[in-house]
Amino acid sequence: MKPLVLQLYRFAVVATIAWLLRDVAVRQRIQGDSPVTAAEVTVFFPAAVSLRADDSARDGLFVLDREGRELGYVVRTQPRCRDVLGYAGVTDALIVLDRDWKILGLKIHASDDTADYVSNISLDRRFLKKWNALTWDAAATLDLKAAGIEGVSGATMTSMAIAQSVKARLKLSRDELAARRPLRLAWRDWGLLAVLAAAALMAFGQPAWRHRWKRPYQVVLIVYVGLIAGDLIAQKLLVGWARAGLPWSTAPGLVLLVTAALLVPWATAKPFYCHHLCPHGAAQELLSRVRPARFQIILPAGVVRGLEYLPAGLLLFTLLVALLALPFDLAGLEPFAAYVFRSAGVATLAVAGLGLAASFFVPQAYCRFGCPTGTLLNFVRARGVTDRFTRRDAAALLFVALATALHWAYLPITLWTKGLP
Repeated sequence: MKPLVLQLYRFAVVATIAWLLRDVAVRQRIQGDSPVTAAEVTVFFPAAVSLRADDSARDGLFVLDREGRELGYVVRTQPRCRDVLGYAGVTDALIVLDRDWKILGLKIHASDDTADYVSNISLDRRFLKKWNALTWDAAATLDLKAAGIEGVSGATMTSMAIAQSVKARLKLSRDELAARRPLRLAWRDWGLLAVLAAAALMAFGQPAWRHRWKRPYQVVLIVYVGLIAGDLIAQKLLVGWARAGLPWSTAPGLVLLVTAALLVPWATAKPFYCHHLCPHGAAQELLSRVRPARFQIILPAGVVRGLEYLPAGLLLFTLLVALLALPFDLAGLEPFAAYVFRSAGVATLAVAGLGLAASFFVPQAYCRFGCPTGTLLNFVRARGVTDRFTRRDAAALLFVALATALHWAYLPITLWTKGLP
């Protein structure tokens, strides 16, 4: 492959996996363990064939026809309104809207309440049609008593819980959409912008200037970026953003930092973040400066080759945790959260301590043999005209294949991990 094509391939690999993580997260959040099917809404949309998850604050599903055209929208009351209880449990109601965001009707999707009560409500078309023709906003602010919405005879508590959950569910999304914060730069963002500018000088400035200021700059990285701001790139952060979206309004400086960490190496072949922005890398390099030469350990070539597989294995583990939503805190996989030591977990502190201790004897030991984030950033880095397709690029394609398979099988796997039939 030509170098440019190879770089586009690597970018596509990372972008594809990020999209798959995002889509799985949205589907898991909206569909959960009891997915809504297109067949359930054909009474409202006879041409409905499929549903597409909406990753906005509405947290609903677009209803699509065979050509992929949007027919309408459906939103469920659960699990967002799980605190609204009927007689003996919660009821998950579907709120079906047309393309103008007007309600077409309600339908009961699932319920933990008494089956006879739920059946009575399903048969009471008058109750289920009370919201018809109301807009999303109008239903969210509806006065139930003034609108004449009363409980179904024989199932009063259950039906009124449904009515309250419909109103509450629409109001939750409406308020979240209205509360979107505008972009605002805080002191941490300005600080990161200053650090990025300094890192650019360290990466691309005059060699004599860079050599003179390298040690003081590394101290600044450790103290400010690590201990004060705590803004380090880690798998926990990247997976969280892939699943939930970028925090443009709350942490624009950190978003810019991650963007630069990915794009600068991709475009310039410079290991920008690892060499010029990572506090943990700076700490390891400073350790090598104070280590007596007699303490340095030279590892055998076979051991080095074996250890170099560890970061890729950790990336694979991270991918599985992210796609399957396994109950594992990825912060404990890397040392970076240890810089915010007041809230750091034992596992994170242990990884940080062991990594620094190993780096005292083996130069940059953690960077070379333990850092999945560094491996990811190194994967996208350009390597000039001599760049070629390697086993690493082939392995990345296998990662995409695995992510794709788990993406399509997310529901059976989610049920299995939760021990459900």
